[in-house]
Amino acid sequence: MADEIQSVHQFRRFALAVCAIGVLVQLGLTAYYLGMGHKAAPHHLPVGLVADAAQRASVVAMLEEGGRFRVGDFTSADELTTAIRRREVYGGVDLTGAAPHLYVATSAGPAAASLLRGTYTSVVQQRTAAQVTELAKTADQVGIATVQALTAAPQVTDVVPLPADDVNGVSLGFLTQALSLGGTVASMGLGRLIPRTRRSWRRGVAHLSTLIVYAVGSAAAVLWSMSWFGIGSHADQWEMLGIFSLISLAVTGSTAGAVALIGPAGAAVGAFYFMIGTVISGASILPEFLPAFGRHLGENLPTGAGVQAIRQDLYFPAAPIGGHMWVLAAYAIVGCLLVLVTNVLPNRKDGTSEVDLDLTVRLEGVPDEGFSRSNSDFRGHAEPVERGNRGSERTHREHPEPDHRAADSAGHHNEHGPDVGADR
Repeated sequence: MADEIQSVHQFRRFALAVCAIGVLVQLGLTAYYLGMGHKAAPHHLPVGLVADAAQRASVVAMLEEGGRFRVGDFTSADELTTAIRRREVYGGVDLTGAAPHLYVATSAGPAAASLLRGTYTSVVQQRTAAQVTELAKTADQVGIATVQALTAAPQVTDVVPLPADDVNGVSLGFLTQALSLGGTVASMGLGRLIPRTRRSWRRGVAHLSTLIVYAVGSAAAVLWSMSWFGIGSHADQWEMLGIFSLISLAVTGSTAGAVALIGPAGAAVGAFYFMIGTVISGASILPEFLPAFGRHLGENLPTGAGVQAIRQDLYFPAAPIGGHMWVLAAYAIVGCLLVLVTNVLPNRKDGTSEVDLDLTVRLEGVPDEGFSRSNSDFRGHAEPVERGNRGSERTHREHPEPDHRAADSAGHHNEHGPDVGADR
């Protein structure tokens, strides 16, 4: 076979190329992963503050130093908690009471909640130290009530805590990876199967229908597996099914559209979602903890939009979800349109799209030498036979043209002895 390696030198060159490509891919992925998550730090993380004018100036200056936080003002603790439930802020502090009070939402991201707790504890300790210093200057003795107030634990309220079955908040990342990988595999499989049938609008509809059916089935499987571990049991199951289906269709549709448009290389789109998109999806590393490029790219990929849609449907039902759903819908619609267009436009040619002639030989059991001769005969015709048109090839084999060379040879033989039989 032409594809077989013919020499040791050729094998070594091929092995060296494979190793070099593998090392380069590994180097690129390592640099990418470490660049995104090695030193994750907040960038303008939105938080809320309830404080009077005198307190606000010093607290805001401390929080916004270095660009870690972006502080928004609220008039009451109730207004602050409402903003947290709508995911307008990750948390905030109320300084209007006798003691400061911190509000967080672990479901919005454990990393953000831990950062807010650490920052809040530091601020409280600084405030306590300042109060102790003032007391030491003005009084020789400190009452028991004052000591208790100064040593009391900081008040923290988790407005939207994580469920007990997902204490680390990693479930969203696992779900997104499962949907992304499953959708990529399905798109690649359909990309190999569908081209073996004749191009037509019926094939386009069948391809699209298969993608939709798979998306719903994939969503149902993920939703069912979640129930094994008690995740999402309190959420609306039909809404979750719809969101998961749209995520799966966005991944499978866009990948299948790329495969239909440029061939097997289009499967790289699905690989991109899985290897690149899941890291910047916001599941394990919050968008505000990513570099600006990773944040903007992640939010506009099916994986990132899907993670945010799932998070808000599971834990923040009051938060708006329309923007994320539109991103998913755009990927799904564009991909499905590509699938339809690439199946309908080439219908002017009466042939299959990607079935090789040697595959036809194997399927129909025609000997290689017979097929080669038949194929060479076709090259002599004025109108070339379209590659992959098995009907024309079969007709040629069933009704072969007379072999003029054999006839000429027979006539030449008869010229030397045409009447031998007659003389006898």
